[in-house]
Amino acid sequence: METLLIVDDDVSLLETLKMHFEEIEQDGQPRYQVATATSAAAGLRAAQEAMPSVVILDMMLPDRTGLEIIEEMKGLCGDARIILVTAYHDMETTIRAMKAGAFDYIHKPFPDPAALDLVVERALEYRQLSRRADEVHRENAAARLGDIVGTSPLMQQLVKEIGKVTGSHATVLITGESGTGKELIARVIHNYSYDEPRPFIGINCSAIVDTLLESELFGHEKGAFTGATAGKPGKFELAEDGTVFLDEIGDMSLMLQAKLLRVLQEREFERVGGVKRIKLRARVIAATHRALVEEVEAGRFREDLYQRLKVITLQIPPLRERREDIPPLVKHLLERINEKVHKRVTRVPGEVMERLTRLPWRGNVRELENVLTRAVVLAPGDVLRGDDLPALESPLPSPEPGRATSAHHTASAMFAAPAEDDASLIPTLEEAERQLIARAMTVTKGHKGRTCQILGISRPTLERKLQKYGLAQGQSPQVHTFPVKDAL
Repeated sequence: METLLIVDDDVSLLETLKMHFEEIEQDGQPRYQVATATSAAAGLRAAQEAMPSVVILDMMLPDRTGLEIIEEMKGLCGDARIILVTAYHDMETTIRAMKAGAFDYIHKPFPDPAALDLVVERALEYRQLSRRADEVHRENAAARLGDIVGTSPLMQQLVKEIGKVTGSHATVLITGESGTGKELIARVIHNYSYDEPRPFIGINCSAIVDTLLESELFGHEKGAFTGATAGKPGKFELAEDGTVFLDEIGDMSLMLQAKLLRVLQEREFERVGGVKRIKLRARVIAATHRALVEEVEAGRFREDLYQRLKVITLQIPPLRERREDIPPLVKHLLERINEKVHKRVTRVPGEVMERLTRLPWRGNVRELENVLTRAVVLAPGDVLRGDDLPALESPLPSPEPGRATSAHHTASAMFAAPAEDDASLIPTLEEAERQLIARAMTVTKGHKGRTCQILGISRPTLERKLQKYGLAQGQSPQVHTFPVKDAL
């Protein structure tokens, strides 16, 4: 439903237009929500509250002219289209109105309400086209500029590595937890690797069944399988001399892994059902949230393909390991979210920002954006409220079905409530962390992948903490369970 704002001191006309637009339906639902005002001051207030898509603004108002407030109205409404109306036919004023940014300038009385309908619909159409153009521009600019927010040492190191990668067209493997921005990094590498625009073709290997994924990657010829009524090029072919991005490659079946390995080795492929050899000219960038070393050990991923993919490996740190980047990320994301949901939530109280920096963010930047979007939508004004954020107390992550379930429960249960309220029984946070890591390593029999899953941390983080607490391989940790009043 689009919001219209009508500002006119003719109360009779105002009510007529309001009734007219509120009766218009689209797909059985009201097409417009209509706000009204009878003065310039009231109109500006209504614009700030209603955030309309289109404003129908009378030229002559009791306190100020429509021409005088058009700039203020545009500032309050963002990209709303403003239609000026007047009872006077004045060419000079018409020119001034259009120069000031009015979408259109029409005269009263309206010969037919349908004529005004057409102007409003055209204004909405142009607004939508403009938004789409801006969105495409932002996507391209963001990928070109990186849109990589953060000045933490981990992010500075990542940016340096990206800079080195763009000087070569070697295969790149991007690893990191879900939600860290692996596709964004791939796009940055792509855009900075070429001087002119080239295709960037992405595909999520976990979202398509094997039988279709092979056709999506390599294409197929007419009659190759039931339903193949015409030939179709695949992603490798469409990418030409640009980039193919294989997201979640760790979920690819062993059968397709073998075919992909052959393509990477020979730099050519065939369409499904075809015999013609097609040269692979595109660069391949792959990404996964899985630990491929462990997948290789488990027999779920080919070691020879892994060696081919990891010519250059980039590890994206999880958000919880670069908490100093959260404040600038919040600012950056709020700008994007406000524009998307047509709100102006710009103020973040200190205690709210502190809470944001302390949350676990197991879903990383994607989770942060989702949480902020919800908070912005629910915010009554321009302040981000703490009431709309998740609680700080967060349980340990649940393991995947069938994996490390008993270990998870054992590690979680090691903190039992004390029989009595005795502060001396409560360990320091550092000691509690050491004991929890040691216990998790014990119940997983030293399997670092399962330990990371139980604790909700990345492999590099686990390695650092094992070294810090003297729990590295070859050392036998002593585990002492101890009661604490509250679970960590």
